[in-house]
Amino acid sequence: MLTRVFDMDWVPIVFVIFKALALGLAMFFAIKWHYDQGKKGERRTLLRTGGTMAAVFVLALLAVGLFAFVLSSMLGLDLNLS
Repeated sequence: MLTRVFDMDWVPIVFVIFKALALGLAMFFAIKWHYDQGKKGERRTLLRTGGTMAAVFVLALLAVGLFAFVLSSMLGLDLNLS
């Protein structure tokens, strides 16, 4: 009975829930802060900054995908879709 309490099956579930809650809360306050700052500044500057950040995110996503593809090819992983 005591070994059942210390079973490690629940640890990933708790950590994933905690991580989702922490990141969700952080994103909420980050978006709220940026929204409040946007009210103070010019709308055009805010849109330009948002577009730049979106472009940087897409480029970073492509770079990570390309890096993963090249690394997996170098390691000899089969990448065929068929």
